[in-house]
Amino acid sequence: MKNSYFAIIILMLLGGVFTSNAQQDPQYTQYMYNTQVVNPAYAGSRDALSFGALYRTQWVGFEGAPKTGTFTVNSPIGALENMGLGLSIVRDEIGPAIESNVNIDYSYTINTSDTGQLSFGLKAGLDLLDVDFNKLNLNPNTPDPGFENNVDNRLQPQIGAGVYYNTEKFYLGLSVPNFLTTKHFDESTLADGNFDGEVSPAERLHYFLIAGYVFDISDNLKFKPATLVKAVSGSPLQWDVSANFLINEKFTLGAAYRWSAAMSALVGFQASEGIFIGFGYDYQTTDIEQYSDGSYEIMLRFDIFKKPERVLTPRFF
Repeated sequence: MKNSYFAIIILMLLGGVFTSNAQQDPQYTQYMYNTQVVNPAYAGSRDALSFGALYRTQWVGFEGAPKTGTFTVNSPIGALENMGLGLSIVRDEIGPAIESNVNIDYSYTINTSDTGQLSFGLKAGLDLLDVDFNKLNLNPNTPDPGFENNVDNRLQPQIGAGVYYNTEKFYLGLSVPNFLTTKHFDESTLADGNFDGEVSPAERLHYFLIAGYVFDISDNLKFKPATLVKAVSGSPLQWDVSANFLINEKFTLGAAYRWSAAMSALVGFQASEGIFIGFGYDYQTTDIEQYSDGSYEIMLRFDIFKKPERVLTPRFF
């Protein structure tokens, strides 16, 4: 039964890669610490040389289930440090497909008040796709021409943009990581009308809205609700809400809910002035949970602060 359900899930996941009617970008539980991947305007906003790494394994127990890794680095630049420059790398593996992208992120910031900053960002890079259909357990007696030709090093450009506003306690961002509706495959049909084995999906625009606020409950306790909304044409709206508590500027405890999909637990630890480690666990609220052992995330953030006063009040986002 598990194998049969796995086959159904893989077909659904492949639909997200090879059709235009499903979400194509990976999802994250700790999105509040992984902002640069979806919004280039975040680059430089931490007033530090900031490194971030995240690894997510989804639906543990399913062979070929999604696995995602990200790496980011960014820093303010320029004499006034009103610009930011960064690098973001994402590797997403799902079934027979491995998709990787590398992007340069640039931001320009305007001070709107003593504490408020409005940043505009651009993202540009390349997307690389490899698909090995030999990893699929297909019926040799009924070959499907759509799975006969592997995809090797299919390269596509990527251009995105975003806007990000933040104060010491509040942030709000809107972004589209990739504006180009490029196709992963070439579409062609033989003269007799028969399909020649290639399929033709196009990347759809992904819109990301993020927001959060920090409440000072006491000297040793802070509360931050946050949300992420992802909209993709042809797919249901994805809405995440989270509630995190920061205790003694060291420990983070929280919970999150992804609408009609999952409940999550989040734990974080400020190991030193510049090092933060976070863990996330998803419990699926759908039938998938009967056949998997949940989803897991681990992330690491390392900051090298240029301004000593930033260390005394570590950023919660």
